[in-house]
Order: sequence, then structure tokens, then C-alpha cells
Amino acid sequence: MRSGANAQAVAELAKVSQSAVSRTFTPGASVSEDTRARVLAAAKTLGYRPNALARSLITRRSQIIALVMGYLENQFYPLVIEKLSQKLQKQGYHVLMFITEQDEQTDGVLAEILQYQVDGVVMASAMLSPDLARQCADTGVPVVMFNRVPQTHAFASHGTSAVTSDNRRGGRLVAELLLARGYRRIAFLAGLENSSTNLERERGFHEAMAEARMPVFASAHGHYDFERAKQATRELFAGEEKPDALFVANDHMAIAALDVLRQELGLKVPQEVGVVGFDDVPQAAWGAYRLTTVVQSVEEMVEATVGLLHEQMREDAAPRNVVIPCRIVERDTVRAA
Repeated sequence: MRSGANAQAVAELAKVSQSAVSRTFTPGASVSEDTRARVLAAAKTLGYRPNALARSLITRRSQIIALVMGYLENQFYPLVIEKLSQKLQKQGYHVLMFITEQDEQTDGVLAEILQYQVDGVVMASAMLSPDLARQCADTGVPVVMFNRVPQTHAFASHGTSAVTSDNRRGGRLVAELLLARGYRRIAFLAGLENSSTNLERERGFHEAMAEARMPVFASAHGHYDFERAKQATRELFAGEEKPDALFVANDHMAIAALDVLRQELGLKVPQEVGVVGFDDVPQAAWGAYRLTTVVQSVEEMVEATVGLLHEQMREDAAPRNVVIPCRIVERDTVRAA
């Protein structure tokens, strides 16, 4: 086996063109099975391996997508990482992951990301400042925010797109369900005050409650944190008159709330108190919880995210926001109809 072979040597041995060799090693490229077999056999004989770095210098594409995460404690985001990575890898991209502090602006991290000459950036549960959005736009790097919407119109002019579920509609669905099942003292356990997902879920919830002429009984913030959600639940149920239902801004906190309600306070769910979460993480369906929750379709959100990345990689594509419909899945934490 010879070392240091190049694509031209492989092409000569396989009796194909050099472009056929390139297509063989490019995921998704069109090449016949006969050609592929001959190229792979020749490459094995010569000990040839394609050089991604050299190819990126020619194509001016690194085939790298940066994924910035700020909230791995929530079971929803490991699913996002898995589905997004699989989708991109099938299209010939590599995922470079960066971890940042939850909901802190990621200017320092993104400055480092741009050094890798990435083709695009996906930001999940992380914040991007307008200055960094402008920097990305100036260098031709598209940014797609996942499950988060920019809080200022300044982002749109810098090529920042977003994919979310219909959080506002989800909040409405929760209020409507709890009211239809006879709950009247309905409290809200919020996540982070400044996150767009929390704000939209709370907005829809309050709108539906107001339309039904029902006040929100109480509210508290769990900051999307398991232990803080537990403490917030204790505070909500510390008074003489307690909520008879709880809408929790995500499943991670809802599971914490269920532990407190059942194990510490001895309350019966759903008879004495109903609980609804948001996300539909795998743990929500576990026998110990059987949580009624709003479903965010990870597959559809990932599909839209990858689609936006491809759009934004074309210079003529305008930034846009994609909203994915959501629905409620009923399990055992809300009274039956």
C-alpha cells in the first residue's frame, strides 16, 4: 500500500475522471454504483484519504456548522443535538459544538467560532448580541436561532433567522385545557423572564385566561432550573389557599414540581392539583410522571433550521422566522374529560 496518493492517482487507477473521485467522497453527490466501487477500491489500494482541509481551500466552504448551546440540563436539548447532528452529517457537514452560560450573550464564544471559518451557526438556548450578528453578517456566516427569537429588530437586517414552536398558541392551549377540566386556581411557573420562549408561553396563557375572565392565581420563576423550580413550587403552595393547577414553562421544571407536590406536600395529582408542562421530553412519558404537556416537534424544528441555514448560505435569501405548530399530549397529570 502506497502512502501520499492524491485524487489524480486514484482517478488513473480507477479509470475515471478526477471529478468522479471528488463526487465519490462527497456525501449526497451523484455517482453511479459502478464508479463508486472502482474509486473506493483504487483508494484502498493506494491508501488514499480525501483531505477535507484542502477541499475547503478550493471550495471556500469548511462544511462545518457551529452549534452553540447554553442549557444542556434541559432534556429537550440533547434531543436537538442528536437530531440536528444526524441531519447535517447526512448532508456532508460536521458539527462543532460550543457550550456557553445559559442566556448570557455569547460574543466571546462566537468570536472564537468565526476563527474556524464555519459555514453557519445555530444558536440554541443562547443569546446573540446585535454587534455579533453584524459581525457574522459581514463575514458571510448565517445565524439561525433555535427555539429562541431575537428580541430586537436590529437582528433582521444582519441575516439572523429563527425557528420556534408556536409558544404563544401552546400557552393558550394549556389555559383552555385546565379551565375545561374544572381547574380554577391556576398558577404559572415561569422560566427565565427575558427569554422569548417563556414570554410567548406566558403571553398566550394570560390571553386565554383573560378571555375566560379568570385571573391567574399566582406566578413564580424557576429560571429553567431543577432545584429553583422545586423552591418556586414550595413557595406557590405555601399559602393557606393553594393553586389547584400549575402550568410549568418546560418539562424539566414540571418534573421538579411533581416531585415536590407528591413527595413533599402529599398532594394527589391530578385530583387535587393538575400539572401541565411544555416540550414533551422523553422523561415526560415515564411511568413515574406521565406528564401532560405541550409537544414541540424536534424533527420539524430541526428540518426548518437546516432549511434556513441552506437558504441563508445563498446571498439572495432574506432572513425569516419559522413557527412550527404545537399540540398537547394528555397523560395522567390532568383530570380526564
